[in-house]
Amino acid sequence: MLLKRFYDIKLAQASYMIGCQATGEAIVIDPHRDTDIYLRAAKEEGMEIAYVSETHIHADYLSGSRQLAEQTGAELVLSGHGDETWRYGFVEEVGARLVQDGDQITLGNVTIEVLHTPGHTPEHISFLVTDGAASSEPVGALTGDFIFVGDVGRPDLLEKAAGFADTMEASARVLYGSLQRFRELPSYLQIFPGHGAGSACGKALGSVPSTTLGYEQLANWAFRCETEDDLVAEVLQGQPEPPVYFAEMKRMNRDGPALLDGLPEPRRIANDVLAPLVEDREIMLDVRSRADFATGHIPSSINVPLTSSFPTSCGWLLPYDRPIYLVADGDEQAREAARDLAFIGIDACEGYFDVAAIDAWGGEHGGLETTAVLDWAEAERAVLEEDAFLLDVRNATEWDHDHVPSAHHLHLGYLRDRIDEVPRDRPVLLYCGTGNRSAIAASVLQAEGFADVRNIDGGMLDRMRRGLPTVPSR
Repeated sequence: MLLKRFYDIKLAQASYMIGCQATGEAIVIDPHRDTDIYLRAAKEEGMEIAYVSETHIHADYLSGSRQLAEQTGAELVLSGHGDETWRYGFVEEVGARLVQDGDQITLGNVTIEVLHTPGHTPEHISFLVTDGAASSEPVGALTGDFIFVGDVGRPDLLEKAAGFADTMEASARVLYGSLQRFRELPSYLQIFPGHGAGSACGKALGSVPSTTLGYEQLANWAFRCETEDDLVAEVLQGQPEPPVYFAEMKRMNRDGPALLDGLPEPRRIANDVLAPLVEDREIMLDVRSRADFATGHIPSSINVPLTSSFPTSCGWLLPYDRPIYLVADGDEQAREAARDLAFIGIDACEGYFDVAAIDAWGGEHGGLETTAVLDWAEAERAVLEEDAFLLDVRNATEWDHDHVPSAHHLHLGYLRDRIDEVPRDRPVLLYCGTGNRSAIAASVLQAEGFADVRNIDGGMLDRMRRGLPTVPSR
C-alpha cells in the first residue's frame, strides 16, 4: 500500500494519496487547487488516480477535488450525508458518486471504508483504510477535520461562518457521538488528520503529522471529557474568530469550485498604468516585507507580506468581487502571492507592479508614503505626551490572556468594517504579538486616510522581554 502525505504550510492543510502498488490504482483525498502536485506524484509512483474525494465541505481553502477529477477522469466521490440545507450542490452536474456510512472504495488490495463522523460539519466523513495484503484489520483512518493531533474539529463554523443559526451546540453534541464511535476502534489505529498547527479549524492543533487513536485517547482533551455536556462546554469555549472568508469558501465548495487551467501566472503591468489605478482607489496589495513597505510604498496600498499567514490575512481583508493588483519584488514573489490567493478562491489577480514602478511613482509624485515604526519606550511617551490611541489588533483569546493597560482592542480582521471606532484626530499606535499583524493594520489605516499611524516593533513579545506591565481582561 502507498500512503503519501502532501502538506501546505500556509494553509496548515494535509491531503493524501492512497494506492495499491500491485494494481497501480490510487485515490486522492482533500486535494487543494495546485492539482499538478498530485499528477506529478502519481506519475512518480506509477499510479493512476482512479478516485478523488474529500472529507467535507471545507471552510478554509477552495477544494481541488472537482478540478483533479476533471483532469484525470477519476470518479469524484463525495459525502451523501447532510440535509437539504447543507449538502453538495453540484453532484448531478459532474456525475459525482455519493457515499454513505459503511460504503467502501476498493483499490486492488486496499479497502477504504466510509465512516460518517459529523460534528465539525453535518456531512463530514472519515476514511478507514485496510491494507488487505498485510492484514484484514484497518491500519489507519483519514479523519479530515474530525480528529486532529491533540484537538478535534470545531463545531461552530456552520453557524459562525456559514450563517446557520442555532446549530453549534447541536453540532457539538453530534461530535460527542462521533468520538464515542471511535472509542470502539483499535487503539493502534493510525490517525492522519486534515490540518496541523496554525489552522483555524480548531483551537489547539498539534504540529505532529500523525498520531494513533490510543495516544489521542490518553492525551487529547476531547477524549478526556466524561460526558456529552462536558464536551459541549469545552469545545465551544475559546475558539478563535473564524476568518470572514470562511463564509465564501463554504459557499464555493458547496456549490462547485471554479476550475483552473493551471496556477495563475501574473503579468508585469507597465508603470504608466499605476497612477490611474491609484486615483481610482483600486485594490493594491503590496506583498513585500513589512520593513520594505514601511520604508516607502504607494499611497492607498495595503501590505500583507508573504509569510505563512498570508492566505488567512488576505481572506480577512480582501473582497471577492473586485480585481486585485499586486505590488511585488519580482516575478517569483508575484507568482507565490497569486498562487496563495487562488487557494482561497481569489482569482481576479490582474497582474503586478514591481519595485521600479514604485520608485517611478514616487519620483513623479514627490515621494512615497512611509510608516513610522517605534519601540515601547517611544510608544508610552506618545500616549502620555500626545494622547496617542493605543490599539491592540490581536485575537480575543490573546487579548483576554493579557494586554497593555491603556490599550483598546479591535481584531485586525474586523478593522475595516469597524474603522469608525478608531479616532482620526490622534496618533494611532498599533501592536500585536510580534509586530507583523499590527504592520498590516497600519497599512489598512493609512489606506483609509489616517494621517498619523505608527507600528510598535516587536509587539507583546518584546514588551514581555522588557518586563513591562500587562493586565488580563478577566
